[in-house]
Amino acid sequence: MKFHTEYLTFRTAKHREYINMTPQVEAALRKSGISEGMILVSAMHITAGVYVNDAEDGLIHDIDAWLEKLAPYRDDYRHHRTGETNGDSHLKSLIIHHEVIVPVTNGKLDFGPWQQIYYAEFDGQRSKRVIIKAMGE
Repeated sequence: MKFHTEYLTFRTAKHREYINMTPQVEAALRKSGISEGMILVSAMHITAGVYVNDAEDGLIHDIDAWLEKLAPYRDDYRHHRTGETNGDSHLKSLIIHHEVIVPVTNGKLDFGPWQQIYYAEFDGQRSKRVIIKAMGE
């Protein structure tokens, strides 16, 4: 079995941002030389997430509005007593989750129709890393 690891760094311009990172994951997969296996994509920060969904702007805005409704910014989070002001960002990350595993078949990401991999930033404007780990033969 072969393994290939890469790290990406994102520094978003906005506090909340959604980035289609499928091209970077596909590039890492090509470098790995793996034709059958799986690829893990994981945010290495507790206020970011990785998810698979449709690459459609309206849906991305709907996801953002839904997350803001479920975990709105508020001043009264207990986490803010530590001096932080990102309690909602932690909660949004829990909802989206921090990683995905995608099957690899014949050297390609084995997606369903329209599926893409997204990096979701909930406390941006600073550098954050994502790990990509391809595993297989």
